[in-house]
Amino acid sequence: MRIERVLAPNPSPYTGPGTNTWILDSDGSVAIIDPGPIDASHARAIMERVGDRDVEAVLVTHTHEDHAPLANPLARDLGVPAFGYERGPGFDPDLRLEDGSVVGVGDLQIQVVHTPGHSDDHVCFLVDRILFTGDHIMGGSSVMVERMAPYLESLERLRRLDLEALHPGHGEVMANPNEVIEWYVAHRRQREREILRAVEDGAASVADIVAVVYRDVDHSLHPLAARSVRAHLEKLADDGRVVIEGQTVKISSEGSA
Repeated sequence: MRIERVLAPNPSPYTGPGTNTWILDSDGSVAIIDPGPIDASHARAIMERVGDRDVEAVLVTHTHEDHAPLANPLARDLGVPAFGYERGPGFDPDLRLEDGSVVGVGDLQIQVVHTPGHSDDHVCFLVDRILFTGDHIMGGSSVMVERMAPYLESLERLRRLDLEALHPGHGEVMANPNEVIEWYVAHRRQREREILRAVEDGAASVADIVAVVYRDVDHSLHPLAARSVRAHLEKLADDGRVVIEGQTVKISSEGSA
């Protein structure tokens, strides 16, 4: 298998240097993972990199706008199906993926690993011992999480895989997958403790918590941080540690006992 990256021209505080579009080649049979946003120059760059090779599938890790919208038009132009877990803004899969399903491309067997948390529809793609992680794990940073309990469960699932490398949707390839996954789990556990401590010290809203816990983080990233804080609070509420009443949060009497 040969793996190539085409970097989308969409750098930002949220996407880092841009979205990684991955091209997987098995003796001239090609799969494209995460074509990215609608951008004519990026579409041309993908097609130029593919050249005269035979594209058999376009795959999407999740339906966020920096990963999926180019998939349908690119797949139509190539005359191949676009694969995804479910429909979302700017994307409607021709063929829907399920956890454990396999997409064959040449000699490659691309296995689908459902990893909800960053989004409910998120999947990773496992090929041999290489995992294409989308936004479940990013190179060089943590990620925004919509639902914390499923996210942590997804990380635990990846912990059990025998992985050689992580190819993320943003950032550089990681050749130390076990260390990276351990860091991600530890980071989330640490954030949970910090959030709980902030509430114990009087922070009564998401904004209050962000101001305390993420005080050293660039303010342009605070909206994303707020979403992860909400996800942590929902998990803490389910665990009986905090009580959420409208926009207000406080320590649970059970959790403080």
